[in-house]
Amino acid sequence: LVEKVGLEDGDIVFFGADKFEIACNALGNVRLAAARKMELIDENDYAVCWVKDFPMFEYDEEFDAMQACHHPFTSPIDGHEDMLESDPTNALSKGYDLVLNGNEIGGGSIRIHDPEVQSKVFKALGISDEDAKYRFGHMLEAFTYGAPPHGGIAWGIDRLIMIFAGEPNIREVIAFPKDQKAKDLMLGAPSQMADAQLEELGIEIAADED
Repeated sequence: LVEKVGLEDGDIVFFGADKFEIACNALGNVRLAAARKMELIDENDYAVCWVKDFPMFEYDEEFDAMQACHHPFTSPIDGHEDMLESDPTNALSKGYDLVLNGNEIGGGSIRIHDPEVQSKVFKALGISDEDAKYRFGHMLEAFTYGAPPHGGIAWGIDRLIMIFAGEPNIREVIAFPKDQKAKDLMLGAPSQMADAQLEELGIEIAADED
C-alpha cells in the first residue's frame, strides 16, 4: 500500500471495501468532510458541469430486479437500442444533470418516442406487454401516431438558493418546508379530511378491523 500510493511520513490513506457504488459514496463523504475540516474549499468559487451518459438501468438487490436509473421513458443513447435486450446493464441513456459545486441543480432527459424502443425498455424492467398496456396504454398508443423526439429539464431552484445563501440545509430555504416525515408543520398537513370532501372525491375509508 505504501508503495502503490507513494506514502510518506505524515500521510494518511482512507479506503473502503464494499460494492463500487457504496465505497464511492462513503469515500466521497469522507473527502468532503476532510476538505471542510482543512478549509480547502473556496466558498466563493462556483464550479459547474454537465453529467451525461447515465446508465439506463441499475440492479435493485432488495427487489431482485432491474430498475430505471432515471425513469422508464428515458431514451438510450444512439446505438445502444439493441443492448436493451442483449446487455441492459451496460446500456447508456440520454439523461443529463447540471451540477454546481457537487449539487444537482437541474436534471432531465430526452424521452423515448419510438414504441419499439419503449417496449424493449419495459421488457428489461420485467414489465409484460399486458401490464405495459394497462399502465401506459394511452402513451404507447400516442407513439403510434408519430410523436416527435422530445425532452426537458427540471430546475432545482430551492437548491440554487441554498447554495447562494451558504445554507447547508435545503429546508431552510423552502417556502413551505416539510419535516423528515413529510409533514408540513405550518399547515398541519397531512390532516384528516372532512366527510363532505371525501364524498365529493368519491373516496371511501375502510376501517381496519384488526
